[in-house]
Amino acid sequence: MKFKCPYCHQQRDPKNAARTIRKIGTYYRKSDGQYLSRLWCFRCGKSFSAATSSRAKGQKKRHLNTLIKDLLTGEMSQREIARVLKINRKTVVRKFRFAAATAKQELRAWNKKFPKSAEVEFDDLETFEHTKCKPLSVTLMVEYKTRRILGFEVAQMPAKGLIAAYSRKKYGHRSDHRPDSRKKLLSEMTEFVQSCAVIRSDSNPSYPADVKRYFPNARHDTVLGGRGAVVGQGELKKLKWDPIFSLNHTCAMLRANINRLIRKTWCTTKKPGELAGHIALYALRHNKRLAATQ
Repeated sequence: MKFKCPYCHQQRDPKNAARTIRKIGTYYRKSDGQYLSRLWCFRCGKSFSAATSSRAKGQKKRHLNTLIKDLLTGEMSQREIARVLKINRKTVVRKFRFAAATAKQELRAWNKKFPKSAEVEFDDLETFEHTKCKPLSVTLMVEYKTRRILGFEVAQMPAKGLIAAYSRKKYGHRSDHRPDSRKKLLSEMTEFVQSCAVIRSDSNPSYPADVKRYFPNARHDTVLGGRGAVVGQGELKKLKWDPIFSLNHTCAMLRANINRLIRKTWCTTKKPGELAGHIALYALRHNKRLAATQ
């Protein structure tokens, strides 16, 4: 096993361990029941272990990290997880934020393992922040057929329809951040999508110009949106053949597995940033499951 000092970055020399890095005993970590080696660096005179540079350093319930992450992406709310595991709700919140902090970077690193996609689909999924008068848009791009989630962005948008006037009266003017969010997503997707790929979306009039800007050599196909089906919470369409089925199916799975995205739920998003973290956790789990079945 190779050891490296996290303070002075000296590498252990197996032939001269006494003058580089040597073992000085072990200790028991109560949080997960493991025995870890304690090491000592000859150069800087400091001791350390394998847990010194870990992001989970100092956590008392690190054995719950993976379990809580799985439950959060399995339709359970934070309060229900706290009840089932018999822990404080604040612990669940801390574990969620700990996992979400690096989820999007992990998703990006996972997608780098695959070749660039030749055919993708993208569109917006709508939800809300605290109340339906403050809607949010999730721009999502998935790979055709495999349904692998390549990326997403969360943005605020103004209310529309019958509640638009009431929303403006109660909360004031609400800026539309969707164009900037869509441009950011498309610019990031140049890393995962071929420059001459087939990009498919619905007939939103704002899409063609943005796609042309970041993928000038791609073929952009637009399709008419269909009527939503009860099955799939409106994301799946009542069509014999849905041209963007991979995307709509993925959106339906997001609504089914993330409690705050279910259409009729007690759980709501209070901060858009935490919604983004929650989606990143699910997207990473979703992609890994797809890879395991292929």
